[in-house]
Amino acid sequence: MDLQQNQYQPGDVVYVIYRNPHTYDVANIQEAAVVNNPEQPGELALFLYESYFPLDSAIAVYASQREAEQAYFDTFGGTNTEGQLW
Repeated sequence: MDLQQNQYQPGDVVYVIYRNPHTYDVANIQEAAVVNNPEQPGELALFLYESYFPLDSAIAVYASQREAEQAYFDTFGGTNTEGQLW
């Protein structure tokens, strides 16, 4: 995914595919907020699970839930039940 930090503003809601750090084979689509990075002034971060993550190409970020669902399906497969892929 080609991520450009300047395409997001603080307060934007985005969707990410997040892997559980304790069970690596589990991934979910999660809503995250774009915020000003409290640790790096002038940079943006993702606020997810009460933690800050850098807004960079290491995390797949999608502007809509539908885009995230399609990427999840393309990557992990699965069945589409009532519009939900997880």
